[in-house]
Order: sequence, then structure tokens, then C-alpha cells
Amino acid sequence: MDYRDNPFTEILHKTPHQTCVRCVMDTSDPWISFDENGLCSHCQMYDAYLAGYGTPEDRRAKLEALIAHLKEQGRGKEYDCIMGLSGGVDSSYLAWFAVKEMGLRPLVVHVDAGWNSELAVNNIQNIVDRLGIDLHTLVIEWEEIRDLQRAYFLAGVANLDVPQDHAFIAALNREAKKYGLRDILNGGNMQTESILPNAWGYDASDAVSLKAIHKAYGTVPLKTFPIYSNWLRMIYYPFILKMRTHRPLELIEYNKAEAKELLKSKLGWRDYGGKHYESTFTKFFQAHYLPEKFGYDKRLAHLSSLIVSGQISRDEALIELAKPLYDPRELEEDRTYWIKKLGISRAEYDRVMAERPRDYTDYRNSEAFYEWIKRRLKPAVRAYRRVRTV
Repeated sequence: MDYRDNPFTEILHKTPHQTCVRCVMDTSDPWISFDENGLCSHCQMYDAYLAGYGTPEDRRAKLEALIAHLKEQGRGKEYDCIMGLSGGVDSSYLAWFAVKEMGLRPLVVHVDAGWNSELAVNNIQNIVDRLGIDLHTLVIEWEEIRDLQRAYFLAGVANLDVPQDHAFIAALNREAKKYGLRDILNGGNMQTESILPNAWGYDASDAVSLKAIHKAYGTVPLKTFPIYSNWLRMIYYPFILKMRTHRPLELIEYNKAEAKELLKSKLGWRDYGGKHYESTFTKFFQAHYLPEKFGYDKRLAHLSSLIVSGQISRDEALIELAKPLYDPRELEEDRTYWIKKLGISRAEYDRVMAERPRDYTDYRNSEAFYEWIKRRLKPAVRAYRRVRTV
């Protein structure tokens, strides 16, 4: 769906349509800007990041220092570090890279929120079996996660994936604490994820926002759902337990297409056909809910990230964007399944989809508090990072 066909175009997108001359990001991101040559703000930010990225030799030295640090931290322990595994490309490749290239013994954690595709389950099992690593699957209580996801849908906000993402972050940190592990490996990287408009969602770590939306629309008490509070996020984990998150894929020449081929040949991994489609909830949310209700096509961001990192051409991205997001028959099947599993009626679904979209700022959140904390703690954080630089 073209965002210009969205009935709320005038509300969501207040500028004339424009597309970047380099990538494929356009004014479906209401916060985008362009220079006099038509280059978008996302490309400009990526170029600024790349300028401080360092030479291949610099990155290799940082990687070697990180490996030495992790092995030292793991001395005398069962594991060197901990990492999450969703079954997607990035986390799957990170598992391979950590074991085969970095020589580490990671504890691998998967958080089951009840929406895994059968293919994702098979991919995860193949990875841990072939790499010979330990997998801990943490199952989120279904009635609670479903109630939260239903609350987010009824709230009419953009990022319906917050409950799953929040549970993953909270559970992974909790498991790290349980095993005395200070170092978390993350598959995030600028090569394939440099572009993702902030206007299209909101911070999944914000427990205040999560609780506010649940209070407004939820009905099931969150007795066991893992909460990542501001205390845990900003003080307890980073400063008291001294836990750190590392992104090793940023220290190598990470290429998504090559990573997929390696995973297929070495680990029996199979592709899902889209980014984050290992979750049926996320697939429907990204490929239908966001484009239909908000006019946000996340393929723009995913493909633009690959363009600026030189992994695909702009023409290749445009060919991909010309393909429909959903086969009509598959869409109806997935919608029926999604509605039934989420526990809402078709009439309720139609009502929410027809309503004016809402913003995360319509609900209580910690954004202003985070900004205040950042300003206050910036000098202390800089000093802390200098001491702990690896």
C-alpha cells in the first residue's frame, strides 16, 4: 500500500511526497528531511557514522580485544557470554560467528512469546544442534502476553511488537544475572539496520509506556511478565552489575546475502521471505497493519539500509518494492489466524483499523525522563566508558 492512499495521509504526513535520490526512504517518515541535492537525513546520518567507523584494521583490533575480554570474563565459568536467538538472519549468523570465528561459549536464550512459526522453531533447533551450544527457551505466560498485545492493538499505536521486544530484553538480562554473565552479544548492526525512522515506533524498553497502555486496555494482571524497569535499565544492570552489550557484527564486513548462504549451507537454515517474519505476529504487523493503518512500509527502511551499505542497488530495491506485500489469499488466512489468536472479533478489528492512528505520546511514557537523565549523566557515562573501554 502506498502511504498516499492511506485515509489519514493529511494527518500523518504533512509534507509533499519526496523520495531520497540515494536510498528509497521517503516522506512516509514524517521526520525525514532532505538537503539541497535531495539526499535524505538518514543517508546523511549513515555517512556521519561511517566517517567515524574506523579502518578495517581498527575494527579487527577492536574485535580481537573484545574476544580477549570475553574469554577472560568467562574464565572458570560455563559460558563466556549470553546472546538471544530469534532464528532470524542476524541472530543466527551471530551464533555462528561467536562460536566458529570468535571461539566463544555463549549461552543462547530464546524467548517464546507464542507466535513462532514452525520454520523458526526448526531453524533454532538446527543452529544449536549443529553448533553444539546450550539453548534456554524462556516461555512467556500466554494469557499475559496476548492481553498485552491486544492492549497495544486497541491503543492504536504503531509499534505492536513492543510486548515481544520488551519481554525479550527483560528476560535476556534476567538470565544473564542468573548465570553471573556481564556480557551480552547482540546481532544489531549498522550495515543492515542503519535506517529505521524513530517516527514509526517507540522504545520497546520503556516500561512506563508499556504499563500505561496495558492499564488503559488490558484485562489480565501482569503477574509473571518480565518488566524492564527504569531502575534495572539505567542503574542496576549497567552500573551495579556492570553488564554490557556488544555488537560484534559491526566489527566485520557483514553482508546479509552472504550470511544467508552460509547459514543455509552450514546450519540447515531456511529463509522466511522477509525481515522478522520468523514471528507470525510480526509478519502480519509489518506487512499489513503498519502499511494499512499508518502508511509505513518497513521494506523502505530495510532496503535503504542495504543500499547505503552497498549490499544492493537502488534499482534492485525498487524492484523489490514493486512486489505486493501480501498475496490476497495468504493475507486473509493470516488475518483470520491473527484475529483469532489475539482474542478479538472481526468487528473489533475493523473498528480499530478504521480509527485515526494514535501516537505513543498519547500515553504516559518515560521519554522526557530519559532525555533529562541523559543530559545529567552524560559526563559520568563518558568517564565510565573510558574506564571500561574494550
